[in-house]
Amino acid sequence: MFDQHACAPIEVTFVEHPAITSGEWVYDEGCLSIPGLYVEMLRPKKVLVRGINLDGNQVEIEADELLARLFQHEIDHLNGVLMFDRMTADQRREAVRIYRARENEPKDAEPAHLKLV
Repeated sequence: MFDQHACAPIEVTFVEHPAITSGEWVYDEGCLSIPGLYVEMLRPKKVLVRGINLDGNQVEIEADELLARLFQHEIDHLNGVLMFDRMTADQRREAVRIYRARENEPKDAEPAHLKLV
């Protein structure tokens, strides 16, 4: 589960041209748009993100592991991509089946974990 206190705050208002720097990493990934479902996703382990901070200055952030995953996930959203879009048709059907089966569960229920990798 994501721990907001494990990452130092970073002030970036615009991100452009993310660059993958090295490695790949499989990790459970969730999304507020798809509550209650975590999916094992393969993503690059390190990324280089360029952007502009609140003062209008160029910044470069080299991120790894969870912070790199967070940037990639949010950049996906900026590009209109959801977790379901990164799945094969069979994986997507299974994820939707699990998600729909859990729609009536309490919001504090233990999330479902879908292993894709």
